[in-house]
Amino acid sequence: MSITREFFRHPLLTGAVAASSPKLAEAMTAGLGLESAGLVVELGPGTGVFTDAVVRRLPPGARLIAVEINPRLARELRSRHRDVEVVEGSAENLRSYVDEAADVVVSGLPWTVMPAERQLRILDQVTEILAPHGRFTTFAYAHAAWTSPARRFAAALRDRFAVTGRTPLVWPNLPPAFVHRAALPQRTGRRSGQPVAAAS
Repeated sequence: MSITREFFRHPLLTGAVAASSPKLAEAMTAGLGLESAGLVVELGPGTGVFTDAVVRRLPPGARLIAVEINPRLARELRSRHRDVEVVEGSAENLRSYVDEAADVVVSGLPWTVMPAERQLRILDQVTEILAPHGRFTTFAYAHAAWTSPARRFAAALRDRFAVTGRTPLVWPNLPPAFVHRAALPQRTGRRSGQPVAAAS
């Protein structure tokens, strides 16, 4: 299944023009504690590049719920990963798909092309389903890092997590990208008025 073909077939359902690289998948999944996770949720798995990396790290008996809005990609992912619970639907309904606290949420969603309200609705649901020790990871393309939607998304992460940071640029990806990492979900947002620490 080609993510490029799906982009041109359904540009509103597919945010990436090209599949993420193995190097970006490694950066997305390293250091999250996946090796001891009980439940992991993936948003926007697409062709499953991040799914493959997550599955390789999960311990026996762990659950992976993958939420994919594109029907063709959801069917393909379901056929390749029989043990993954593939949900065909929108991340805006995340709470209805997850029946226990998640240790990690991995996201391949195209945050910078979303309206602000949708960004915040999904992020609020992410913090609600995460366990108190939970971690969140997603990526952003370098060329869009200084756009208003990207800055708004980074600020929303800082509002909702006690610890945030990002990795160095992953050059072996089309386009080059970096990974946002966040930990310790805070459900109070800006109302807390407290500064957050940067992840190392």
